[in-house]
Amino acid sequence: MNRVRPQRLAPALLSALMLIGCVFVAEPNSAEPQTLPPVQFPEPNPPHTDSAECVILLHGMGRTDFSMRKMARTLADAGYSVSNVHYESRTHTIEQLADLAINEGLEECRALNAPLIHFATHSLGGILVRYYLSEHSINELGRIVMLAPPNHGSQIIDVFGRVPGFELFTGDPASQLGTAGPDSIPANLPPVDFELGVIAGNRSFNPIFSMTLPEHDDGKVTVESTKIDGMRDFIEMPYTHTFIMQRAAVIAQVIHFLKYGEFNHPPNM
Repeated sequence: MNRVRPQRLAPALLSALMLIGCVFVAEPNSAEPQTLPPVQFPEPNPPHTDSAECVILLHGMGRTDFSMRKMARTLADAGYSVSNVHYESRTHTIEQLADLAINEGLEECRALNAPLIHFATHSLGGILVRYYLSEHSINELGRIVMLAPPNHGSQIIDVFGRVPGFELFTGDPASQLGTAGPDSIPANLPPVDFELGVIAGNRSFNPIFSMTLPEHDDGKVTVESTKIDGMRDFIEMPYTHTFIMQRAAVIAQVIHFLKYGEFNHPPNM
């Protein structure tokens, strides 16, 4: 398949296309795959108490804690305490965001005397956790699930990062999410040494971005880029980058990994 060469397009056109690609348009229900098995949530934990295990939720770039609220409610119903952190992803570097967001979550979980502190992240949120844990330790650390993390960066940044006006839409962290070079945070982080499960999406409704990606992708990140040395388990699911965190089947897999340290792989997956 011939790829579009974005550098040959006028900068104004590229900026317009990029804006279209960044707008979060609701996916039509008809686009959802109809062949997934029924969603089966793990057996619930004991009812929530102040000493329940806690889950810190970290949303992705350009999003807010609202995007993680469905997961927060489901986790709470399963007996977990939840810290659904909001952070301003466009106004700080990844290094700054990691400290701001994760310290806020840790403070909330520790105030509840949580014996274990887990993480569930979307996109950029996963890189914040990896950076934080490369610099700090968390004594109560439990398990971590990352949804669509750019663990090796994204070619979207490599291609569109040079377009005038790019950072107006993405903010400061975008330039740190390329696939290589001294400015790439993912490229310079060590392999993980904690219990990590990765969920990758493989559906895209963003043809502009997908044309620049070399293989199966979710509209923003390739499936291969989500994988990282040291992860405990991995699963692909037929959802897009923008809304993967809100799908019931994905949330069920998050809870399964937090409870058992592995995903619930259907026989045909």
